[in-house]
Amino acid sequence: MPTLITLPKIIEAAGNKPKIIQEFIGRVNSSTQKISIAKMTSPAGWEEPGQTPEFDEYTLVLKGMLRVETKDQLFDVNAGQAIMTYAGEWIKYSTPNPEGAEYVAVCLPAFSPETVHRD
Repeated sequence: MPTLITLPKIIEAAGNKPKIIQEFIGRVNSSTQKISIAKMTSPAGWEEPGQTPEFDEYTLVLKGMLRVETKDQLFDVNAGQAIMTYAGEWIKYSTPNPEGAEYVAVCLPAFSPETVHRD
């Protein structure tokens, strides 16, 4: 039977500035362990600590630009673009541009603070 998600839950974000995480599907809002889907709104100049998560993450940028840093590369992911990152690889996210960014993050399995392994 389908489950309608009428509202997201706001999740506290890591980083140097306030960022809004609206979890629609995941461990907090729908008690879903297999996948999480959240809309992120990050202000200009936001960055979070690096992480080595136990989940794959698929990110679609809706507005602005999301910077994705690995140990070897730097990606500027612009509106209309997406990036895939993989479990066990070190990654760091930021929004250095003046407009910040809005994006959707899908994590498999679902995101949890215990499995993100922040620096």
